[in-house]
Amino acid sequence: MTTHELPFFSENRFCVTGGAGFLGQVVVRKLRERGAKDIFVPTIERYDLTQLDSIQQMLTDAQPDVIIHLAAQVGGIGANREHPGEFFYNNLMMGVQLMHESWRRSVKKFVAIGTICAYPKSTPVPFKEENLWDGYPEETNAPYGLAKKMLLVQAQSYRQQYGFNAVFLLPVNLYGPGDNFNPASSHVIPALIRKCVQAVDEGKTEIEVWGDGSPTREFIYVEDAAEGILLAAEKYNDSEPVNLGSGFEISIKDLVSMIAKLTGYKGTFRWNTTKPNGQPRRCLDTTRAKEYFGFEAHMSFEEGLKQTIAWYQDNKGRIK
Repeated sequence: MTTHELPFFSENRFCVTGGAGFLGQVVVRKLRERGAKDIFVPTIERYDLTQLDSIQQMLTDAQPDVIIHLAAQVGGIGANREHPGEFFYNNLMMGVQLMHESWRRSVKKFVAIGTICAYPKSTPVPFKEENLWDGYPEETNAPYGLAKKMLLVQAQSYRQQYGFNAVFLLPVNLYGPGDNFNPASSHVIPALIRKCVQAVDEGKTEIEVWGDGSPTREFIYVEDAAEGILLAAEKYNDSEPVNLGSGFEISIKDLVSMIAKLTGYKGTFRWNTTKPNGQPRRCLDTTRAKEYFGFEAHMSFEEGLKQTIAWYQDNKGRIK
């Protein structure tokens, strides 16, 4: 689908950190569809965004009007528990230094991507943005969540003191074609898809799943998330954080059953209750996104899962 050219996109130079990644590739494609002609995508091989001199070189090379900061070190519960220091330091240093240098160079707009992991463990459902500061995040991913949350503080304080146009978005867990299926760092949906497909291929009749299946989660299809980010980039210019979600909540137990059905896995599941459940419930209030910049998610969850599974089936031979 080609969207007609929009002045905001055709007249500005964009830098998309993380633009070669899962979400980033979709954002870059949709930028082009909207008429963006000048898009700079830094690669990790050339620019280490945890290092100040590398950030400065990237900004010199990119000369951006708008920065969409997607780059992050991310992973599921296991990766967060194994690398809490890395997740805190790398995400904090990437974001804080990049926003500061962007302000210093008079970048016109900075779109910071936060995380649902920033919410307190016991946030009332659905999560409202005003509840962000009501408690400490769920322990397994608190270092990552807090590092990202500091970008909200920075965006608001730089807007207040310097008039810097930085906005902060809170997307719920992403999924879709092109997701990370590496078992060491993947999130729950790609991890379960990989386990079920492999079990079918290898004739296995039992799969281990972490926790007890009781937590609930909300997921947003990657195409929808990219739409929300670009709508905010174009239309939203204020200090309040904004949730990006689908408004659909499902238990891990029901998710497991749905993925098993869609992949053709007919075996059993062994729930490893020695492993953490993570946050008890996750579901976002998405009112602000609709009110502030007209965003609503459109992909149904089952159809999104089907497309993700189909992509994995087609590409599993190339995935380590």
